[in-house]
Parts: sequence; structure tokens; C-alpha cells
Amino acid sequence: MERPPLYQIRVEGRLDPGWSDWFEGMALVYEHGFTTLVGPIADQSALLGILCKLGNLNVTLRSVWQLEEDNDVYPMVH
Repeated sequence: MERPPLYQIRVEGRLDPGWSDWFEGMALVYEHGFTTLVGPIADQSALLGILCKLGNLNVTLRSVWQLEEDNDVYPMVH
């Protein structure tokens, strides 16, 4: 079975790591004024759902990246 793609989403400000469940189990890491969400996202509609949640929180989206499977981050989020 193929793994879902791994994404990295970066926003301005601090989001509490306790919100991980609300963001489909993505890891939330804060540093240098930005929160980075990293984790697998099942499909485009799930990605849109996460982006909508971020928009509802009124945070500034800085970047969205689909990471390569061989990225060093992948084992940390599985």
C-alpha cells in the first residue's frame, strides 16, 4: 500500500502542539516566529481542509510543500 504524500506547511506565529489532532495528526513545531506543520495528508481535499482550518484561525500562510518520500522528516511523523 502506498503511503500518502508528506507535506510541510509553514505559518506565522505560534500554534500549540496540542492542536495536532485538529490538523489530522500533523506534527506542529514552533521556532523563530513560525509554526511548521509536518505530516502525511491523504489527498487534496484533506489538504484543503487543513488550509481552511488555518484560514479560520486567521494565521498568515507562508508556504506549502509536498516533500519527497526520502526526506529525513518522513520517519519522524510515522
